[in-house]
Amino acid sequence: MVLGDLVTLRAMRRSDAGALWRWNHDPEVMRWMSDGYAQNPERVEKWLEERPRNTYGDVLLGIEVREDTRLIGLIRLRDAEPETGCAELDIYLGEKEYWGRGFATDAMRTVCRYGFDKMRLHKITLTVVTENHAAHRVYQKVGFVDEGRLRQVFRRDGQWYDMFTMGLLEGELRD
Repeated sequence: MVLGDLVTLRAMRRSDAGALWRWNHDPEVMRWMSDGYAQNPERVEKWLEERPRNTYGDVLLGIEVREDTRLIGLIRLRDAEPETGCAELDIYLGEKEYWGRGFATDAMRTVCRYGFDKMRLHKITLTVVTENHAAHRVYQKVGFVDEGRLRQVFRRDGQWYDMFTMGLLEGELRD
């Protein structure tokens, strides 16, 4: 477990499948995310059960509210390579009543601190749809900077959108 101010990050469990399935089938939650193909709840549970344990190259963590241990989202450092000291970050909060209340910001700071301190990463990167203004603000608040723009790479509702590539170097994390 990794403790933040508002959240606890912990390994995902098979029992998290119901929440994960519900979030992945909520159009508002998935609005700016690649959602793939619909899965039944049993398949999501099987995926969590069969998923390899967390390793340096792929750390998937549930985001819990510290005060009541309610699972509200997930966060992932993936494609980490010790040779380059770089990893990519994915995050989403599935419980909408926690949006805009600082939980995503705290989860971002907490996982970045973990990446820099425990994994000895030098850089963490992510991509975000340019129209996802709330997420973009959260990433900037913790210190991520825009490094580039990928043109028309995300499609939603028949429209193509650009994505920002963002990066955070060790020592740039803001509290």
